[in-house]
Amino acid sequence: MSEPLSSTDPYKGVRDFYPADWARMDTMFARIRTTLQLWGYEEYNASPLERSELYEAKTSEEIVDEQTYTFTDRGDRRVTLRPEMTPTLARMVAGKRRELAFPLRWFSIGNRFRYERPQKGRLREFYQADIDLIGLPEGEADIEVVQLASTILKAFGAADNTFVIRMNSRPLLNAACKAAGLKGDSVRQYLRLLDKKSKMTPEAFKAASETISAKDPLAIIADNKVPEVAALMRQLLDRIDTLTSRGVSNVVFDSGITRGFDYYTGMVFEVYDTNPENPRTLFGGGRYDGLVALFGGDPIPAVGFALGDVTLADFLDTHLLAQTGGGAKPQLYIGTPKSDDISAAQAIAETLRSEGSRVFVNLTDRSLGDQIKDAVKRGIPYFVAYGSSEVESKTVRMKILATGEEVLLPVSEISARLRSGT
Repeated sequence: MSEPLSSTDPYKGVRDFYPADWARMDTMFARIRTTLQLWGYEEYNASPLERSELYEAKTSEEIVDEQTYTFTDRGDRRVTLRPEMTPTLARMVAGKRRELAFPLRWFSIGNRFRYERPQKGRLREFYQADIDLIGLPEGEADIEVVQLASTILKAFGAADNTFVIRMNSRPLLNAACKAAGLKGDSVRQYLRLLDKKSKMTPEAFKAASETISAKDPLAIIADNKVPEVAALMRQLLDRIDTLTSRGVSNVVFDSGITRGFDYYTGMVFEVYDTNPENPRTLFGGGRYDGLVALFGGDPIPAVGFALGDVTLADFLDTHLLAQTGGGAKPQLYIGTPKSDDISAAQAIAETLRSEGSRVFVNLTDRSLGDQIKDAVKRGIPYFVAYGSSEVESKTVRMKILATGEEVLLPVSEISARLRSGT
């Protein structure tokens, strides 16, 4: 006989979801799914396995070199577990661009994988909703996406003062870098450094910045004297004013927002928790007009964002907005006085299920008292014993386990009582 495995713990940085845990996750994403569908967004999905070159083309170097789960398969092909969804989306859109009706409003919910140090808000496997609007140029599409990001948090009961949306522009940053004399790889180096600014001391950022450029691009933006910089700044502030007029009052300009991916080409934004107990980025996104063209053909404009389950759950917990799952739990436990009654119990359960009720049937020879204890342990709210006398009388005593109250009712009324919840 082989030795038992040494640990029941999952692989480091991933989670097991027991039914109650998964119910909470499902409830959370169900709220997001409902909100997106109200806005006309359609759900899509794809395999978590992708060819590695898909990410090497445009994803950030840090993610490709340090954070991907990449391996060689048995056909000697390099394969990566998806660290994000946007390149997959671009591949899918490019594959059927002549058949699709643009603009596309698409979203996908699924797991992503990044090999990074597990910590608060970061795991190696996480679940994420990716939301994208494809086929419209900057302007109203950007405004809709940011407005939708705000709407999703408000769907959970979040108030405007619980989060802030910090917005910037990649063209604005590029113009400031140009004005500072940066070119080519120096621009990329500076933007990657800027993406890490929030994790550095001001002194460390200043010292690192000076090794790339003698002039500070952020200071050039703050001065707002270079004509190209001033024009791009005005465009961005006009967009923020429009969002304010449409009820999104917590959007601010932040020249330090850049986002880590190389494919962003326009507006970028990040949503921050304002509670000092959870001072972190919740999620973000932006415009990426060049990604689809990597697969050939003309560029297709696109803008979107992604919202992860870990940071969202932390936000909901911090602001006492946490959603509890359990909507898929059984409503009724059918107990059997004797083992011979199981067949009849299964028959009535099948009828109830056809009427939309969620039913659990006892299949053991335990006493009815132990079956009631089992129902309580499972969190099932209603219990009925179903044996020969109930079959003959076509009535049951429904026990409300939270109160101990019993109600005598015809079998034909069980489903209606479960629907009413009384």
